[in-house]
Amino acid sequence: MQDSKNMILAIVLCLVVLFGWGRFAEYMGWVTPPAQQVAQQATSAPQPLPAFIPAPGQDVTVHTPLYDAVIYNGGGILRSFNLLPYGTSLAPDAPKVNMVSPQTAVMAPLGLVINGQPSWSTGKWATETAVKNFSLEPGARTTLHLIGEADNFRIDRELAFSADSYLIHETIHIRNPGDQARTMRLSYTAAADASNATDDRYDGMRIAWGKDSGLNEESSAKTLESTGVQDSGRIFWAGAMSTYFLSAVVPDSPGGGMTVKARLQNNVYRAALEEPEITLEPGEDKTWAVSYWYGPKERSLLQSVSPELAKSIDLGMFSLIAKGLLWLLDIFNSWVHNWGVAIMLLTVLIKAVFWPLTAKSYSSMEKMKKLQPRMTALRDKYKDDKEQMNKEVMALYKTYGVNPASGCVPILIQLPVFFGLYQALLTAIELRHAPFITHLPFTDIIWLADLSTKDPYYITPVIMGLTMFLQQKMSPPAADPTQQKVMMFLPLIFTVLFLGFPSGLVVYWLVNSILSIAQQWRMIQKHNAVRA
Repeated sequence: MQDSKNMILAIVLCLVVLFGWGRFAEYMGWVTPPAQQVAQQATSAPQPLPAFIPAPGQDVTVHTPLYDAVIYNGGGILRSFNLLPYGTSLAPDAPKVNMVSPQTAVMAPLGLVINGQPSWSTGKWATETAVKNFSLEPGARTTLHLIGEADNFRIDRELAFSADSYLIHETIHIRNPGDQARTMRLSYTAAADASNATDDRYDGMRIAWGKDSGLNEESSAKTLESTGVQDSGRIFWAGAMSTYFLSAVVPDSPGGGMTVKARLQNNVYRAALEEPEITLEPGEDKTWAVSYWYGPKERSLLQSVSPELAKSIDLGMFSLIAKGLLWLLDIFNSWVHNWGVAIMLLTVLIKAVFWPLTAKSYSSMEKMKKLQPRMTALRDKYKDDKEQMNKEVMALYKTYGVNPASGCVPILIQLPVFFGLYQALLTAIELRHAPFITHLPFTDIIWLADLSTKDPYYITPVIMGLTMFLQQKMSPPAADPTQQKVMMFLPLIFTVLFLGFPSGLVVYWLVNSILSIAQQWRMIQKHNAVRA
């Protein structure tokens, strides 16, 4: 009996020692409790990503003084992008230019492509904010933060909108949450349809991209539909554009291994700019920065983003001259507040600058006219000996100090100015919907209400042709009869050519012809006074 009591007491003492000592040691801090051990182990081990809970997507509106944008937060796709300063027509109640039509929205502009997979449709998305509408005052900015999972990558998109710019800036964080290294290719998308282009020879839709070699374009719908285009290298931007509007992806740090791919799909011009392939180790994060331009092709605005983006405005081989002329046009328009009058003032300035050359050309033609009878006699005398005839003609020129090329040189010098102004007026968004003489005089008929389109009644091209014909009649006739006939046909050729030109260009040439007539009349009076 006593032995049994002793055994029970020993067991109780063992239990007391076993459990009591643990509590006592725990109280004294000598031993860490199991639960705390687990917590410490969890703290020291790599933290897993929190469970991702996707949410139903919804439209988020961003209103600024420049645009109204609608973004679907289930992936960050643009639904629409209305440019508030630009209407689709001259009508006061005309809809605003929408850079992302419903047809374009289907092609997911602003979307991310992960390893060839569209993240907006194959991934899951959520957002950290419940706000559905943002209204930005001048100078304000806001950021839309989207979280997603696509192709087993965790994606964070931070889209920043500014009230003072058409540029949308994005920072992208992508993490590999798995336990194995993975390769990844990231692409950004831009898209636009042809609804914002007049679809004529001067304002057509096309795919364009900036590379080391400059501006690259593809406007052939057949090529874009069948094979598309692809180019690699240091790509500064890529997208779709018309003469006046641009939808483009602009990487913040254009590297040498980027690739642009573009096609025409369902009447939408779509471009994707692909980053070089990288490898993400388990738990590794990678950050990219990119911007998107959905807006007008205004030189100063594009230049503020990137000089390369400003090259989307094609000013041709005489771009330096074109930029200078546009700068002068801006100054004149700031004085008179009418682009048509500004073009007239610029034409007057150009004629004044070239007045000495024009006078020299006219003087040379007058000398050639006086020598015409002698040249005719020499041609008759040496009609069977061309070599001797040329020698005698050149000797005649030398005797009387006549340079047969002096009449052409001034014209050749002026050609770069003409081509520069031609390209400047053709691409200047300032002339879009810019009125000159809104109505035909003494009528309510709309006339030159848009300097970027042709004269609807062809009045200015016809008047221009008549002034050119009068100018030809006033000029000294060419020595060669065949050349005389060609010169008389020039007014007709120019009239037909200018029928479809933007009226801003026709105004320039018409004023130029009128000033040329005035110049020639003045020079004729001067020469008549000298002879008298």
